[in-house]
Amino acid sequence: MMDILMYLFETYIHSDVELLVDQDELSDELLRAGFHQDDIYKALTWLEKLAALQDTENTPYMNNSAVTSIRVYTAQEMTRLDTTCRGFLTYLEQVHVLSGDTREMVIDRVMELETSEFVLDDLKWIILMVLFNAPGNESAYSQMEELLYGAEDGYIH
Repeated sequence: MMDILMYLFETYIHSDVELLVDQDELSDELLRAGFHQDDIYKALTWLEKLAALQDTENTPYMNNSAVTSIRVYTAQEMTRLDTTCRGFLTYLEQVHVLSGDTREMVIDRVMELETSEFVLDDLKWIILMVLFNAPGNESAYSQMEELLYGAEDGYIH
């Protein structure tokens, strides 16, 4: 499913190509690209749930944490998000790329992925998708984009 999400993000969202509104056309295009129908359905559902996270009535954990609060991860979250991933999330909060709300959105979306293997690079893509989708996070999105793409150009000093 991560492959489909990354494909959609790079092909439509990140490249500023107009996203096809018709879900059937989008599914057909993804099928032509070589993805399986079940995975396409799961990825599109995942994206719909990402968009729904903006509605705080359906996500009561949003807007309820104090600035000084500390995130305690559940056993399931620690299984999915290894120490490196959790440390990266903490780092992004410290440099104000993520807020408590966007961190929770990221964790929510990570836990909804159906994958047996999840690595830091996958987390970075999920963070980009969440920040792109969350209004008012344009600066944070740009910072995250620089962290993701800028690191490929060489060492950060």
